[in-house]
Amino acid sequence: MESLVVTIRDLLIVLFLSAGLFLLCVGQEGPASTVAVMERREQEALYSAIQGFAGKWWNGSDLYPDPCGWTPIQGVSCDFSDGFWHVTAVNIGPLYDNSLTCAHNARFSHHLFELSHLKFLSFFNCFTLQSHKPVEIPFANWENLANSLESLEFRSNPGLIGAIPASLGCLKRLQSLVLLENGLTGRLPTELGNLVSLRRLVLGGNQFTGQIPASFGGLNELLILDMSRNNLSGSMPLTLGNLTSLLKLDLSYNKLDGKLPKEIGNLKNVTLFDIRNNNFSGGLIQAIQEMVSLEELVISNNPIFGGELEGIQWKNLQNLEILDLSAMGLTGTIPDSMAEMKRLGFLGLNDNKLSGNVPKRLAYMPSMKTLYLNGNNLTGKLEI
Repeated sequence: MESLVVTIRDLLIVLFLSAGLFLLCVGQEGPASTVAVMERREQEALYSAIQGFAGKWWNGSDLYPDPCGWTPIQGVSCDFSDGFWHVTAVNIGPLYDNSLTCAHNARFSHHLFELSHLKFLSFFNCFTLQSHKPVEIPFANWENLANSLESLEFRSNPGLIGAIPASLGCLKRLQSLVLLENGLTGRLPTELGNLVSLRRLVLGGNQFTGQIPASFGGLNELLILDMSRNNLSGSMPLTLGNLTSLLKLDLSYNKLDGKLPKEIGNLKNVTLFDIRNNNFSGGLIQAIQEMVSLEELVISNNPIFGGELEGIQWKNLQNLEILDLSAMGLTGTIPDSMAEMKRLGFLGLNDNKLSGNVPKRLAYMPSMKTLYLNGNNLTGKLEI
């Protein structure tokens, strides 16, 4: 009996050692246990690029065995292919406690464009007004990332100035371009219309001037278009009606003018249409009633907009929850049909030139929570 126990114990030891050797061998073939498998040229390019933003003090000496190993860089991600680690994402800025932060003299290095597998590149609060000197987005070398880059973001960088490089138009795989709340100026380059894979284009909170390029109407995959809080002027391009996949369109807080194009009626998937604080005119057009997916329609503070509420089939907008038509110079009466929007919870008609009796049905709208009618010449009262 004792010899049998010893034999079983010896057998288990042998099996354990064999399994360990097998796992060791397998581990040497996979990326998880591979040591220093990033090409030196790519590693040096990454380190040089990071030094440009973080400062010369940063040298990656505490990373083992490489930037994608057991102690990776916060904000840098890699994929394993063709037997090597490749950098696929670089995120610069104080997103996390141990994120890479920018020095006061942060700058772009040409080494950044040597990361030919890069898919995601973002900068958050990196270029500030306290920077040594303002920084511009590089105009050259973007073609080196044309076959890989899918997302490019600059958020909250007030020290990032200058125009959008037209060369960004070569990034044919780009799906997201976010230039939000920076110090960028100048006209929007028509070349951005070449980014036919874009699903999100956010340019809000800068100082862009000039007209909206008609070429933006070729971005057929676009879901989100935000150009709010700039100094854009001119009319809304007819071609924006081609963006039939669009979910959100925000052109608020600009200097846009002219009539709304009837082509906006093609935007049947749009849930947000916000053009507040502009100089549009010409009144409400019937194309609005064709935007049947609308949940938020905001046209307020277009003082010369004018027109009447009559003539729109409000009952078509059964998904509408927020309708702000305040301070638009509206005349005429409030049509009883506005009460047919069953989901409407906010209705702003204040500070217009409306007259006549207030429809009593407004008091019985099932979802209504906020109703502004002040600043008009209305009569009657609502009993709630």
